[in-house]
Amino acid sequence: MVHSANNYGAGPGNALGLRWFHFALWAVFIALMMAIPEFVSKGTLRTIIFANFLAIFAISWDVLSGRTGYISFGHPFLIGIGAYTSAILTKRFDVPVEIAIPAAVAMTMIGGIIVFLPALRIKGSYFALVTLAFMELTYQLVQVIRPDLTGGTRGMSGVQTLTRGAVNGYYLSVSLMLAVALSMWLLMRTQLGTALSAVGMNEESVRGSGLSTTKLKLFAFLTSAFVAGLGGAFYVHYLGSIAPRALFDINFLFTIIVAALIGGASTIIGPVIGAFFLTFLLEYLRPYLPGAERYFVYGLIALLLYMYEPKGIIELLRRGWNAIIPGANNGARS
Repeated sequence: MVHSANNYGAGPGNALGLRWFHFALWAVFIALMMAIPEFVSKGTLRTIIFANFLAIFAISWDVLSGRTGYISFGHPFLIGIGAYTSAILTKRFDVPVEIAIPAAVAMTMIGGIIVFLPALRIKGSYFALVTLAFMELTYQLVQVIRPDLTGGTRGMSGVQTLTRGAVNGYYLSVSLMLAVALSMWLLMRTQLGTALSAVGMNEESVRGSGLSTTKLKLFAFLTSAFVAGLGGAFYVHYLGSIAPRALFDINFLFTIIVAALIGGASTIIGPVIGAFFLTFLLEYLRPYLPGAERYFVYGLIALLLYMYEPKGIIELLRRGWNAIIPGANNGARS
């Protein structure tokens, strides 16, 4: 089940199967993202900032659920640990933010292991329900346990921010998103990433090949928790506030999952595309449907798109790219 990197277009000595157009596409993508502030308004920049953070959260979900097939409905739980830990450390205990963020990431990984590792022993809908239950439990506990620290139902405001202004906030969020996307994309092109995909296709076969599926799933979960905690910590220090109702909202969870699915699950790049698509779709629907109705409309659009192409928007882009450069598809897979 675990194929060598050569199956993905690698030449001799190229373990990751990278080809010239990979470097070209990444260079163009990074250059375009860095140049955006020169061409759009500050209002649009703020929208893109939220798209960047959504992309980080969707990548985190994709590393675990997209690769291994263990569908998590509790991802805001991980994001919340990172966000609340960093906010509490900086606001309540005056810990420098450069220490609070790494501590928040570590706490996310530790807390996630304690809670989610036992859940990895179950499969399918049971795993999804357990993760959803933990998210709801955390939402309730944050409001009643030590409200002097968490802020209770009102959350926390006045949290230290890392930047001021839309442009600085944009460069912070896009730099973090690009670093996460590129590092996860490279990681998933290794044989380890291939093994994680194999777990999602047939876990029993992977176990029969002599690989430890428990260790593979643990690695996927720790990596996912790392990205979620990192994104959550930076997110709260961008907003300067945190509220349990917004963080543990079912619409937030739904948006993360849909971004990964319609963009293209198990690809890393797909969730980035899906995050931008959904963010701007919701923003353009806001003047016409200012209430929660727009979530129904965008959900319907996402469903139709997913039914048309289950592999996501990235598959449509691959077809176009393969039409331009025949044979490139074999080397373009994530």
